[in-house]
Amino acid sequence: MATLKVTDLHVSVTDEEAKTSKEILKGVNLTMNTGETHAIMGPNGTGKSTLSETIMGNPHYQVTQGNITLDGVSLLGKTVDARARAGLFLAMQYPAEIKGITNMEFMRAAVNATRPADDPISVRAFLKELDKNLEVLNMSDDMAERYLNEGFSGGEKKRNEILQLMMIKPKFAILDEIDSGLDIDALQVVAKGVNQMQSPDFGVLMITHYQRLLNYIHPDQVHVMMGGRIVKTGDATLATELEAKGYAGLRDELGLDVDLVDEDVTTGNGGR
Repeated sequence: MATLKVTDLHVSVTDEEAKTSKEILKGVNLTMNTGETHAIMGPNGTGKSTLSETIMGNPHYQVTQGNITLDGVSLLGKTVDARARAGLFLAMQYPAEIKGITNMEFMRAAVNATRPADDPISVRAFLKELDKNLEVLNMSDDMAERYLNEGFSGGEKKRNEILQLMMIKPKFAILDEIDSGLDIDALQVVAKGVNQMQSPDFGVLMITHYQRLLNYIHPDQVHVMMGGRIVKTGDATLATELEAKGYAGLRDELGLDVDLVDEDVTTGNGGR
């Protein structure tokens, strides 16, 4: 069992043009183990995507206090690729398009980066695993030969992120609004891929503002973020409660002094 732990995390973002800094995360605490599925929900501007980017090591975000550890080892100061090699994976909300490198080349390089230098995956083993996962995700064989995300639809990009996840097999996957923009059929396929990964050696942290995703990938814990903090944690029924009350209702119930970007926001109108 591996453990990812976020302790009293404070994160700021600097506006280079205005020469100002704004604190986004204001003391986030979160512990998850492999074999568990966690979901983070929250209104616009509360810091959900900031948390995912910070865990993965995006240098745009400055950690001013607290720590992020994987199996007791601090990740602060480690590069994105070092964190990936340690077992973290981020499925991005807006995957980048990269010309000149095919999906197959990218994924094989990523898989080998997690293996000893003298033990790369064989071409036969790689292709066998790739074919199996393409079938699970209802993706055509020619997807592997196309340049990374170039000309892909939104749904194809999201499926491609899950294909990479299934090939790399990290300890922890952070899914940043992987359901955004997906129709119901594509959502079911993406969820099928994630669910197939479930094991005692794999953990999922889903960031979403759509309760519908949780109908297909069932969380062990749901965390609600407001004002840069996790303000409430519960089981899957907490998402249903949010749908009924909205974030404003939960804020008022908890007596929090938090301004919401959209005062009447519900779980259907969340954000970053």
